[in-house]
Amino acid sequence: MSKFWSPFVKSLVPYVPGEQPKLAKLVKLNTNENPYGPSPKALAAMQGELNDNLRLYPDPNGDLLKQAVAQYYGVQTAQVFLGNGSDEVLAHIFHGLFPDISYSFYPVYCGLYGIAFDAVPLDEHFQIRASDYAKPNGGIIFPNPNAPTGCVMALDAVEQILKASPDSVVVVDEAYIDFGGETAISLVDRYPNLLVTQTLSKSRSLAGLRVGLAVGHPDLIEALERIKNSFNSYPLDRLAIVGAAAAFEDREHFEKTCRLVIDSRERVVAQLQAKGFEVLPSAANFIFARHPQHDAAALAAKVREQGVIVRHFKQERIAQFLRISIGTPEQNQALIDALGEL
Repeated sequence: MSKFWSPFVKSLVPYVPGEQPKLAKLVKLNTNENPYGPSPKALAAMQGELNDNLRLYPDPNGDLLKQAVAQYYGVQTAQVFLGNGSDEVLAHIFHGLFPDISYSFYPVYCGLYGIAFDAVPLDEHFQIRASDYAKPNGGIIFPNPNAPTGCVMALDAVEQILKASPDSVVVVDEAYIDFGGETAISLVDRYPNLLVTQTLSKSRSLAGLRVGLAVGHPDLIEALERIKNSFNSYPLDRLAIVGAAAAFEDREHFEKTCRLVIDSRERVVAQLQAKGFEVLPSAANFIFARHPQHDAAALAAKVREQGVIVRHFKQERIAQFLRISIGTPEQNQALIDALGEL
């Protein structure tokens, strides 16, 4: 700990991402990356941008991508905000009421911005109860589907939260929505307090590009633009703008790869249940599972010895669960083989 650190920096507890191993032969099922590559049209668009224009700053508004997002979701460009990954988008809009088992960046943001927060417990089935959020608050945020559980809320439950807090901004973090949920973007015209965030890292296979977005009422988007332009007027580079726009335009590739992941998820769930695992219902590109007779940390160590990495969390309530990303059929089979007969 450096003597040059401020007391504020010393007090921060950073987010810990999933391991990014250096060994090439490991089957990596711990960071929820899409096992299938991005749209060929997105790759072609980025290759076409590799020219002398890279000496110029990108469009600070990312209008090409905003138009693609607006057309895809049937909203206005004034309702779309862009950022360098959904993490940056969330950093600009963050508030402090969220589930106790959810994205571990939320309490990190609270510490960073000095926000008092209330971690609302999930129910006994690890589900978010909409009624638990009907109380005074300075803002609400939750992932849907939730992470790391994978459980999804129906739109009517999201709407219940919105109706109960009309004077608070409600942020629905939809990083995994395309793998089995229904987006709340359909509600933004009816609820001016709603912001929906998404990322191109998961369902559109562009984690290496770092593109995130928010959709909401124009007044909320204008506020985000003011914040963004106070820190960084050029959050997205030229390659990211054209590649992400092309990814939204390629519906065929997007739908095909999502279906492949969903089908694989259901097969893996059935295989794990056959081995005695309890698997929470998932609408994401990962599953959350535990075995009543085997310690989760020991299982994670066991499969790693066989060349497969899964994610284990030490948080008390979920310490016996493993979060397992859905890979290709070959990667998924490597996991099943590594588990052996238990």
